[in-house]
Amino acid sequence: MNYLWFLALLIFTNCKNDTKGDSTKELANLPYYNEKSFTPNWLKPNSDEERDFHKIPDFKLVNQLGDTITEQTFENKIYVTDFFFASCPGICPLMTGNMYKLQEAFIDDDDVLFLSHTVTPTKDSVSVLKNYARIHGVIDNKWHLVTGDRTEIYDLGRNQYFVENDLSEPKDLNDFLHTENFLLIDKNKHIRGIYNGLNRASMMQLIEDIKALKNEK
Repeated sequence: MNYLWFLALLIFTNCKNDTKGDSTKELANLPYYNEKSFTPNWLKPNSDEERDFHKIPDFKLVNQLGDTITEQTFENKIYVTDFFFASCPGICPLMTGNMYKLQEAFIDDDDVLFLSHTVTPTKDSVSVLKNYARIHGVIDNKWHLVTGDRTEIYDLGRNQYFVENDLSEPKDLNDFLHTENFLLIDKNKHIRGIYNGLNRASMMQLIEDIKALKNEK
């Protein structure tokens, strides 16, 4: 009788542990985001819901080498993106410094790229961006500094990446786009995280989240 009781208890415990393991694995995936309040959505990877979820749309910009950069440049890549301008005296140098540290952390990882959009494209020409890249240790084709049409860049920033998490009054093209936020984008062009590009702890979390995305099935 005692043996049967012990056997039943053992089976129950194993079943409970297996269920807990599956639940933990499910929660290990990073959330998905689709609007500027950045409310997390917990989706199952490769599900219909995930495939239909908000994605970064097609775009066409030019990098510091004068090369055309499109969404195809980041096909099957994880990337971190932000918005800056070369003549910024305030937060941009600090953000660029932190993006450089991220570049160094994944310098030998071809699956991870970086994308920085200028918000003053009429001033930040290809030559300006090339000089900025040289000064700040940007590795060509690993970290793209891009310029292009102002309307497209601002639409990407505000309406696709949602980098300005200002929920008050709406802004238009005449309102300057300026934010310290970094966005993490997965291989399927989904937003998977938002981070303060000036905060060391946030950058450490971003590194860990990139590693988690690489392990995501």
